[in-house]
Amino acid sequence: MPSKILKKYIWLTISCFLYLSAYAQSDWGKERDAAKAGISERRLGINVSFLADTLCKGRATGTRGGTEAAFWIERQFSEAGLIPFEHGYAMSFLTPAGAKAHNLVGLLPGSLSAPRDRYIIVGAHYDHLGQLNGSIYPGADANASGTIAMTSLAGMFAQMRQMGKVYDSSIIFVAFDAKEHDLAGSEDLWNTISDGTLTDPVSGKPITRGKISLMVNIDQVGSTMAPLSKERSDYLIMLGTPSLKQSKRKVLENVNSSNGIDMEIALDYYGSRNFTKVFYRLSDQRIFVDNKVPAVLFTSGITMNTNKTRDTAASLDMHILRKRIELMFHWIEEML
Repeated sequence: MPSKILKKYIWLTISCFLYLSAYAQSDWGKERDAAKAGISERRLGINVSFLADTLCKGRATGTRGGTEAAFWIERQFSEAGLIPFEHGYAMSFLTPAGAKAHNLVGLLPGSLSAPRDRYIIVGAHYDHLGQLNGSIYPGADANASGTIAMTSLAGMFAQMRQMGKVYDSSIIFVAFDAKEHDLAGSEDLWNTISDGTLTDPVSGKPITRGKISLMVNIDQVGSTMAPLSKERSDYLIMLGTPSLKQSKRKVLENVNSSNGIDMEIALDYYGSRNFTKVFYRLSDQRIFVDNKVPAVLFTSGITMNTNKTRDTAASLDMHILRKRIELMFHWIEEML
């Protein structure tokens, strides 16, 4: 074989190899599996149990138990490597009733070398009812489950970034306080956005409403007591699909199928248009909805244990909670 042809053949072979290698790496399947492997049912159970334990005493806003929960969430953010904002992870404010509250907020940049001026907010409220008439309301499902889902997602996405994955959006992870005080925590965060005082700790630029492409709220995702059908307990409800772009409205079903999760999915609240409208406005996504930011709520529904003393970690299904977290992880990745 003539030398010129041989050199061209070798060059084409190398080019083809490099292309196939890059294509294989672009799938990021192994990295996703590694990120998901760090979220075990045992670990989920331990974490939910901590937030629902007597040490946190129901996590009422302004109480020592609520502060214990806030310190724990700060440690999760720090261990994940989230970047704190100007005054640290904790953003303090007063509720309308005068209680001192703390949102916990951390940033995961989509890229450090080429920072994106686009953000997705992933949040969950960590406060609950606390102690009433001498009884502790643990709030395992409402909303230790959502808080643990949010911190788990923070860890998973942080691991993906550490392995070299670059995203088109940065993620702001938020643990909201004072949801039980008329959504005072999400309102306070929104106020920092609207008045320009929430600034990106990497770029130093204000994070304005126009830069936020999506808000994801997670509220009660640990129970299987309110299934969509009698035949299955592995289900998840997502409200807010109409706020998404038309091209994104089938993503949840697609990633549910393509990743072999195969959960029963509902995009309304148990088939009721009226209840869907009501429940879409009951949690921390409401202020984002009111300000025309696309927003979704992930939930497994209100149950007979909601706001009861029997809402304990033992009443939840950690296997299903883990599947729900995996599904949310894949869905959020497609939104970035």
